[in-house]
Amino acid sequence: MKKIKIVETASYVPQKIVTNDELSQIMETSDEWISTRTGIKQRHISLGENTSDLCLHVAQELLEKSGWAPESLDLLLVATMSPDSYTPATAALVQGKLQAKNALAFDISAACSGFIYGLKVAEKFLQQGSTKRVMLIGGEVLSKVIDWSDRTSAVLFGDGAAGALLESKTSGDSDFLGASLHTFGEFGDKLEAGKTEAISTFPNLKEHYIRAFSMSGRDVYTFATHRVPESIEEAVSKAALTLDDIDYFVLHQANSRIVTQIAKKLAQPLTKFPLNIAEYGNTSAASVPLLLDELVTQGKIKRGVKIALSGFGGGLTVGTQVIKY
Repeated sequence: MKKIKIVETASYVPQKIVTNDELSQIMETSDEWISTRTGIKQRHISLGENTSDLCLHVAQELLEKSGWAPESLDLLLVATMSPDSYTPATAALVQGKLQAKNALAFDISAACSGFIYGLKVAEKFLQQGSTKRVMLIGGEVLSKVIDWSDRTSAVLFGDGAAGALLESKTSGDSDFLGASLHTFGEFGDKLEAGKTEAISTFPNLKEHYIRAFSMSGRDVYTFATHRVPESIEEAVSKAALTLDDIDYFVLHQANSRIVTQIAKKLAQPLTKFPLNIAEYGNTSAASVPLLLDELVTQGKIKRGVKIALSGFGGGLTVGTQVIKY
């Protein structure tokens, strides 16, 4: 069995920062209300850059760091719930701008679990002979699907992108050790964005309708605090490890209270659950790779470190990938 290695990580966020105090000027809220309930202090917001633009920045940095040529890529994946358009795929737009002419490119739609689902897709491709190099990016411009008059959801989200280069190896210590992915479609209506309605009759055409973000916060909180610990425990067990063997739990940054509750349920110290939600807010599919790149850049995640990457959100979905970095 081939081993899978994360070769490089990279990230990019828009320059514009919107603080909680700034949000309080356009809606009935406050820094105290937002930060105590979510852990968020600010978020980065795009001023004209679309999802493919953010992803392209990440892609270019990944290639620069690795020294890989664009044409050496075999597969380019973008996990997103805020694509540039229904078609072409955001991954195809990045592939074209990057001139990665040999790369198969497509999107993965699994919301905040998207990057983890992408890791599993990348693993399967890399374990078969023809695919050697994969670029996986999680990218979101959630600001374009937010109802800025709804304080219950608008305060939560930010824009950003981050990703990784992966390759297969026949030797070395780095590897994917175990995974757990689950979808609970019966609860899909608990978290929606960009929902469209079909035209009910012909020729009585009606105006095209797209719904902004909607979420049942309590249901999502309950889902996350129950299903994520189960997913992590299942993935760690498949990796033939114990929770104590994991050096860092790199979780989707949805809410600091959720992360704290997950740590408590797993009986693991909160120091093993790094947070960056205060700076970025919830960036959906970009959340896990943003935190991963931050930890790699800071030198906290080095070769040989065991990490559990876990995402959860729309679908409803949950996914965990245990890796020896």
